[in-house]
Amino acid sequence: MRRGRMHSPATAGCGEFRKLKLPARRAVPAAAFAVLALLAAGVSAAADSIVLGRFSAGDLSAWEAKSFVGETAYRLVDGRDGMILEAVSRASASGLILERRIDLTATPVLAWRWRVSGPVNPPDEKTRDGDDFAARIYFVTPGQGLFSLPKSISYVWASRQPVGSSWPNPYTDNVRMVAVDSGSRHVGEWRSHRRNLREDFRTLFGRDITEITHVAIMTDTDNSGLSAHSWYGDIRLEPAGNGGR
Repeated sequence: MRRGRMHSPATAGCGEFRKLKLPARRAVPAAAFAVLALLAAGVSAAADSIVLGRFSAGDLSAWEAKSFVGETAYRLVDGRDGMILEAVSRASASGLILERRIDLTATPVLAWRWRVSGPVNPPDEKTRDGDDFAARIYFVTPGQGLFSLPKSISYVWASRQPVGSSWPNPYTDNVRMVAVDSGSRHVGEWRSHRRNLREDFRTLFGRDITEITHVAIMTDTDNSGLSAHSWYGDIRLEPAGNGGR
């Protein structure tokens, strides 16, 4: 896990989120091309699913920590089926950011799981004072055109908004919030979700978005001054044939 400042304004969100030199080529013997072709075919078949959060393997190396108000504590812990990412927030707001370009025409289906000890229960999560969530995952697009700002979807475990509802982030219309879990009904349970990310961008922003550039995980309670405890499993993007929401 790296720490530092992200150089893109792409991750606008909860107010704070506005959130190798190649070696010289060498000749390859002609007989080796057949082997390389077979290896390439195997890699292609295995690359159908893109793992963005490889937490089960104990890997946080590609994720950069970004603090806004205090520090939400993120760490890898041993879960029943492998390592998972734990997040503990006490009146804090910090996140983990992954910078990676992903082609949504190839892998538009998002799959992940998470668990919370309870919702944050701020006064009104549609306002700036209540924009806190026990678990949320952002997906950020590049800007389209010289004056076009990046767009983001933030999937959240809401406190009061019903499952399936969506609303503009109180800090910017360029981020849309989507409640995939809500309230205390499934507290303490692992909740698995699948969304067609490309379709969600089309529905929420009215245009076909074919690429994302950043992913962010955030458990935050800075606006309400409350606390939250959550866990995240691996995050994947898969081909459309694997299903959507």
